[in-house]
Amino acid sequence: MFTASLEGLASLGRQGPRALAALVLIGIAFPPLGRLVRPWLAEAVFLLLVLSFLQLDVARLRAHLRRPGLILAATAWTALGAPLIFHALAGLAGLREKDPGLFLGLMLQGLASPMMAAPSLAALMGLDATLVLITLVTGTALLPFVAPVLTQLLLGEAVAVSPAALGTRLGAILTGSLLLALVLRRLIGVAAIERHRDAMNGVNILVLLVFVAAVMGDVAVMAWADPIGFAGMTALAFAVFAALLLGTAVLFRWAGRIDALSLGIMASQRNMGLMVAAVGGALPSTTWLYFSLCQFPIYLSPLLLRPLIKARRLPER
Repeated sequence: MFTASLEGLASLGRQGPRALAALVLIGIAFPPLGRLVRPWLAEAVFLLLVLSFLQLDVARLRAHLRRPGLILAATAWTALGAPLIFHALAGLAGLREKDPGLFLGLMLQGLASPMMAAPSLAALMGLDATLVLITLVTGTALLPFVAPVLTQLLLGEAVAVSPAALGTRLGAILTGSLLLALVLRRLIGVAAIERHRDAMNGVNILVLLVFVAAVMGDVAVMAWADPIGFAGMTALAFAVFAALLLGTAVLFRWAGRIDALSLGIMASQRNMGLMVAAVGGALPSTTWLYFSLCQFPIYLSPLLLRPLIKARRLPER
């Protein structure tokens, strides 16, 4: 039975991009599932990070640490550059006055650190999950210090963030997941982890279902209520995702194609849920809708981008 379960998970893991696209449909089609799994979001975040640490490529980690300039530059871009550019573009469009809810959604997206599922999604696309994980950890570690300052600077009194509470929570998640992954690596063994990498990708997909179902459950109702506004905001979510991905890849093209694409994927997958939790969840309906629609490009990206990445991938350096 255990062997059959592993084979089933491995089969699911090998269908990663298609499976993630299917999760989006499941999340929209079964709203009760979203209500059922919503209380388990924090645990799902923790598990995804444990899985990312568990599959950490130590050789690549050492190679990246010998190039700290790349890590520092990528961290500065995701933590400081992206939110400032978001604010500048939103200001040029006059969104603060025209649509405060959408302005708030865009700013929370810019202020957020990369998603904790980003290393898993990068791995599904055949990119450098280790580079993504390192930059994710450094960017998230800065969030308790950077986000309150930028929020005050860019949003004023529109939202309040508690740096102490956010820092404590993030520290507990990162430290706890790293320690658990180290224990599991010792118990399971690196060789066994490598053998069952497809099965672990399958577990990643099952855990990601929690995210998708929790945030996509009300999307169909929103689309029915305002189809034109829904279509416009969906297009905006895809445009912002593509701009972040391509802009980051171009900015870091000096690091090599695979590293640049890996950082582009990471930068485009913003952990808006973390920022929503930090501000207490009291957000306008437009902000909630934008947050939900941003999940479309994130979870469809492996299916849409993996063939392009595979075709353009260079041999490993």
